[in-house]
Amino acid sequence: MTNRKTPLIFEVLAECKTTKARTGRMTLVHHHVDTPVFMPVGTQGTLKGLLPQQLEQLDCQIILGNTYHLGNRPGADILRKAGGLHKFMNWKRALLTDSGGFQMVSLLQLAEITEEGVKFKSPYNESECMLTPEHSIQIQNAIGADIIMQLDDVVSSTLTGPRVEEAMHRTIRWLDRCLLAHERLDEQSIFPIVQGGLNPELRSECARQLIKREVNGYAVGGLSGGESKDDFWRMVHLSTNILPKNKPRYLMGVGFAIDLIICSALGIDMYDCVFPTRTARFGCALIKTGQLNLKQIQYKKDLKPIDESCECNTCKIYSRAYLHQIATVETVSCHLLTVHNIAFQMKLMQDIRDSIKEQKFPRFIQDYMLIVYPNKDYPTWIINALQAVNVTLL
Repeated sequence: MTNRKTPLIFEVLAECKTTKARTGRMTLVHHHVDTPVFMPVGTQGTLKGLLPQQLEQLDCQIILGNTYHLGNRPGADILRKAGGLHKFMNWKRALLTDSGGFQMVSLLQLAEITEEGVKFKSPYNESECMLTPEHSIQIQNAIGADIIMQLDDVVSSTLTGPRVEEAMHRTIRWLDRCLLAHERLDEQSIFPIVQGGLNPELRSECARQLIKREVNGYAVGGLSGGESKDDFWRMVHLSTNILPKNKPRYLMGVGFAIDLIICSALGIDMYDCVFPTRTARFGCALIKTGQLNLKQIQYKKDLKPIDESCECNTCKIYSRAYLHQIATVETVSCHLLTVHNIAFQMKLMQDIRDSIKEQKFPRFIQDYMLIVYPNKDYPTWIINALQAVNVTLL
């Protein structure tokens, strides 16, 4: 046994007796994180429109940074000199960084993938850079996030055929290279990523291989990229059935309220998505039934807040009419709507955690779905996903 201190301690505090949901606490080097948790995305070391201190006031415990973009600018050297991203951006709580691998899908026309790694053309200029598993970990070691992701071979979630299998096996090989390259074992935890497309055999095989490695948590990747919702929930369900119960499970790129509720019932602990911050920039505010597009003319004379039950500063101070007038025109509207949307996500996750603790989560799901679907015209995938974890809608 080594005496090395672990950079992540995860305790499960309560488990739902009906579903696979649980609530817990991750203790990381910079801060604790209550799960299930939604992590807002701060691509470039900033959450567009908000200060780190405002995120603290919104009780946000962990945010995301993007390795590919931070590695490009300011670059690993500046981040090292600054003492890591926490100090560089003045964020005292927890950070998670992705591996840079997602850009293999989003910037595919700029990328070429081989066993060595991913060769990119920079979107900023024509220069080429090679992102290998080792280089991804080096950059993430410089950034200094509490949780860092392995470089995985990501393919589009709708792809089928031999490329999906190749990517799954390569992801496992790249994980071993990432673990070997990792230099800050006492401060940062690498999470491997379950790949395998929409193929149950490949995904199961990948999860079984990953749990043989000594790591502090796992991610489920390669989903929510355009596949059917029925395929989506089945892959999540299958993955959480295999991944160990005593470690956190992170579903990458998921942020719609319904998905957060259902995937928590399927046993997921962590989520991230650009959706709440991006939709704010388009003038949209999140509410339980979906979103309000405040640019629409019907809000021109509406003096109600976005949501009367919301405690955020935007809802306390500003009306829909005011927001309608400035939406997408003034930068302050992006700021005000982002405050509300992050508050909405934080409150949703708090409600999920509380209902699991109180053994009321199945009821919480039923009530929430009735708000979204008052006519009970529930999509089939929602019915199926919830039936898989013993919840029948009202």
